[in-house]
This record gives sequence, C-alpha cells and structure tokens, in this order.
Amino acid sequence: MRFSSFLPKLCLILLVVLAAGCHRGAKKGDEVEYLPVDQMYNTAKSALDDGNYNKTIKYDERLIARFPFGAYTEQATLDLAYAQYKTGKPEDAYSTVNRFIKTYPTHKHADYAYYLRGIVNFDRDKGFLDRYANQDMTKRDQGNTLQSFEDFNDLVTRYPNSRYSADARQRMIYLRDNLSRSDVNVAEFYLRRGAYVAAINRSKDILEKYQRTPAAGDALAIMTVSYKSLGQTKLAEDSERVLKLNYPDHAYFNGRFPKYPHWWWRMIPFRS
Repeated sequence: MRFSSFLPKLCLILLVVLAAGCHRGAKKGDEVEYLPVDQMYNTAKSALDDGNYNKTIKYDERLIARFPFGAYTEQATLDLAYAQYKTGKPEDAYSTVNRFIKTYPTHKHADYAYYLRGIVNFDRDKGFLDRYANQDMTKRDQGNTLQSFEDFNDLVTRYPNSRYSADARQRMIYLRDNLSRSDVNVAEFYLRRGAYVAAINRSKDILEKYQRTPAAGDALAIMTVSYKSLGQTKLAEDSERVLKLNYPDHAYFNGRFPKYPHWWWRMIPFRS
C-alpha cells in the first residue's frame, strides 16, 4: 500500500530529472542558435586562428543565416570561404567568395576576395598524386588553370597596388607557362600523328599568345618539322631561320626536339 502511493511521486521525480537533462543537452548542442552575433563571430574567428576549419564553417554558416546583414556577416563570409578552401571544398569556397564579390563589390577587403578566388582555382587540381608523383600538370585539362589566371588578372587589373597583386603576378607567370606548355603538348600530339596542318595551326596560336617564351621556340621547331614533312621547303626554312635567330640554343638544333621524330607515328599501329 505504501509502495503504490509512492510510485506516482517516483515517476514524477524521474520525469522532472529527465526533462531537465534533455533541456540542458539541447541547449548545449544548439549553442550556435543562442549566441549573439558578436560571440558567434569571435568563436568562429578563434577556431579559424586555431586551424579548426570545420568549427569555423559551422559557426560562420549559422551566423550568415541568422544575421544576413552587417559587418560581422561580411567578414564571416570571407572567413567561411577560406575555411571551405582549407577543408578541400573548392566548389563551396568558390561559390562563397563569388557571392561576397557580388554582394560587396566595394568592400575594403574586396582585393583579398579576388586573390582568394584565384588561389582556390590555382590549387584545385593539386591532389596527392600531383604533389608526390610528379605528374605533368600541363598534360591535364587546363580549365582551372585558365580560370585561375583570369581571376588573378582581375585582381591586378582592379587593384594594381594591392598587397596581394605582387604574388598574383608571379602566379600568373607560372600559370601562363603551364598554359603555353599545354598547347605545345597538343601541337606535339598532332605532329606525332602526322596531322601537320593541325600542328602548324596550334603552333601559330602559341606564337600569338606566348611570344618570347620557351613555348614559342618549341612552336617554331614544330612548325619547321611540319613544313618539311609537307614538302613546304620555303616555309620550313623561314621557320627555322626565325627559330635560330631567337632561340639559337634550342634543342631542335642538336636533334633533341621534338622528342619524337616526325616519322615516329608511322612506326607503330595507330590507336585511337
């Protein structure tokens, strides 16, 4: 009898304890939903400084969602893009930084946004094999390389005196070399297949876009070999003369370029 009268009280006590525990757990787990904007930003910034990029992403995403306007939101958007880039999410980072540029075109840190956009594409193709297996990046699709070049070019054009422009210009030189080397690879491919007209046309494009570069010398050598193969003696002599004048030490003159002679493609069965 005594137990039956105590049972309802025991159940009530247990329910109160469980409810209190659930409330404390929910509040702790949803802290990001309760913090004011300045505390949210400071938490995200501290996480960013500590290299805890996932936490930065969590807090900055909620900050932007809860407080879509204001100085904290503007900086949080830039920080979010950087954290996404550092966690290997280039698509998210590129989308975030583009949104920042579109929304805040006159922001005091707009130059950094353009620079970060270029960096995202600059590193987009760099995976484990690229870093440790010495892969030739010029033999891969150059879409991201070209986009990165254009992103950096936007920066140096819009903000020539920016603290980031000097580094951007150096990266552009590297990217331009990769783009030119990629075009040489294509011209060599045509040459090996005996597609001499295509090799000549690609080489002409290289000469127009990448003057006074090693790629231009290679293009002249490919043109010389292609014209000789087509029996265009006068054009071959002209190309060779220009090559000799501008690149007297080019590997073509000691038989080391192109790596595969113009007759190489005839010696193996064609494979598509």
